[in-house]
Amino acid sequence: MNRKNYKVGKNQKIEDVLNQMKKEGYTPIRRMEKPVFIERDNGEVVVDHQEIVFVGQRTD
Repeated sequence: MNRKNYKVGKNQKIEDVLNQMKKEGYTPIRRMEKPVFIERDNGEVVVDHQEIVFVGQRTD
């Protein structure tokens, strides 16, 4: 396995995920962000939070 995805949880810090990657021997090579939408009772669509995913490459 040469690459692995790391998703930042809703109550997790980016720094914690980066430290976990380093501990497991991976270096971040890409960061992807996408908004997560929710629909309110009145039909309005708003952004709930950002979903952040890091792609890590194995460091040998």
